[in-house]
Amino acid sequence: MANKAMSLRSEYRQFQEIPTRWMDNDAYGHVNNVQYYSYFDTAVNQFLVREGVLDIQKSPIIGLVVETQCRYAKSIVFPETVYAGIRVAHMGNSSVRYQLGLFREDDEIAAAEGYFIHVYVERESNKPTAIPAAMREVLQKLT
Repeated sequence: MANKAMSLRSEYRQFQEIPTRWMDNDAYGHVNNVQYYSYFDTAVNQFLVREGVLDIQKSPIIGLVVETQCRYAKSIVFPETVYAGIRVAHMGNSSVRYQLGLFREDDEIAAAEGYFIHVYVERESNKPTAIPAAMREVLQKLT
């Protein structure tokens, strides 16, 4: 997998713009690895909120991240803007595997890419549940 080419901007259907912050940089002068996961989470949830299928405070069904992975190819630095490409690689009854690519400014090749898996649960019981129809319809746009 180490030699696998990074994904291209054209492989993603949806993008979320994320400005880097001064605090994202580490002592080495580039965005710290942990921030990449934050960008993944921000991109997916920002998309779901914007599409009207997630209310962070009130939705009775929420997605919990149960697995995540990231490959790094090129450093991102403040004050660059990151464009997070999102696509759905797999959708089951109660889970979704999102593929994400982080692109620096106008770069065509991802600086980093990875995935995370949401398992949808009932907010009150924390038990897995089927992805709501409206959310499934929105997520179909990303397949």
